[in-house]
Order: sequence, then structure tokens, then C-alpha cells
Amino acid sequence: MKSGIAGVILAGGQSRRMGGGDKSLLPLGNGCVLDQVLSRLAPQTETLALNANGDPSRFSAFGLPVLADIVEGFAGPLAGVLTGLEWAAAYTSCKAIVTAAGDTPFLPPELVCRLTAAADKQPGAIAVPCSAGRQHPTFALWPVGCREALRRFLVDEDNRRVSAFIERHGHVEVEFPLRQAGESQIDPFFNINLPDDLAQAERLLQSMSP
Repeated sequence: MKSGIAGVILAGGQSRRMGGGDKSLLPLGNGCVLDQVLSRLAPQTETLALNANGDPSRFSAFGLPVLADIVEGFAGPLAGVLTGLEWAAAYTSCKAIVTAAGDTPFLPPELVCRLTAAADKQPGAIAVPCSAGRQHPTFALWPVGCREALRRFLVDEDNRRVSAFIERHGHVEVEFPLRQAGESQIDPFFNINLPDDLAQAERLLQSMSP
């Protein structure tokens, strides 16, 4: 557990490429995709919440606070980040949140530790993971103090681009290596967008089992 860090799982998307519904609730392994995300993120954080819109009762089995976007109109991941920041400021003593997409079952077990270590060297910056030449801004470590600037960016300027806000605010990047899964290598930020991705996730999960 990382003291002072709240986790927020972003599951507020509309999942159009999967035909709608909640990707995080799709079956995977002995449970669902969200079970895998939780098993990896929960041990890394002091407290945890789920950002999702619609009827919160569908997530009741997980025992987490379910936070609907505080910005109307499905404003994308940044709305979930802002919602998580406002929740952390109001209901926790945490100084930062780490966000994770709800459709990424293999996220790194050292995600929070490495992001906080990088952020400690550049106070106030957003720490963003990268892998295989790509930045993953929906997995960033966000200082609670950036929420007012984010609200202005998202609401007043109506700018929904996650990378644009990160660039403006100032950030530090943290590189994460590919992981071995049986005979394959896997990007730890692999996410499920299509039915084929879900089938691949199942195969990878089985190959990682002892």
C-alpha cells in the first residue's frame, strides 16, 4: 500500500467498439476484467474508487465508491480524472491520485511506486508512464492541487485532450518494460477494445498462471 495515494479506476467510457456495456465487467479468468485491475491496483493505494456513469448498483459487488462524472456530456477520461481529484480532496487526506483504465488487466504491480518516485523529484508535476514508445496518460499520477487548473481546462476551455493538459501542466515520464507472459511479451498497459482483445487477454492470463 502506498500511503497518501488514492486510486481511481476510469470505467466511464461508452465501449462502442465492444458493442456498448461495461468492458470492465466482461468475463476474464475466474472473474471479470475489473477483478484483474483491482487485484493489481488495490495493494498499491491507500484507498480506491471507481469512476463510472449510469446505475452504480452494477458495481455493488466490489464494495467501492462509484463516482459519476461531475462534468456532463461524456467528456472523456479527463472528466474522470477531475471527478477523482475532487473526490480525493473532499473525502480523503491523499495528496495525489493515480488513475488506471478499467479495461487493462495487466497493469504493473510497481506502477504507483515508480510514478511517485519520479514525481517526488519534480514536485507538482504529473507523472506519466510510457511503454513501447507510447505514453499512457490515463495511468498518470495527478497531484490533487492541479484540480482547479484541470477544471478550467476542461470546463471553461472545453478542451478534452488528456495529453494537452499534461503538456501544459508539466510532467515527468516513467518508462515501463514489456513483460514476459509464457512465450509472449506483453505491454503491461494492454487494453481491451475489441472481442479479439478479450480473447487475447484470456490466453495471456492463462499463460501467466503458475
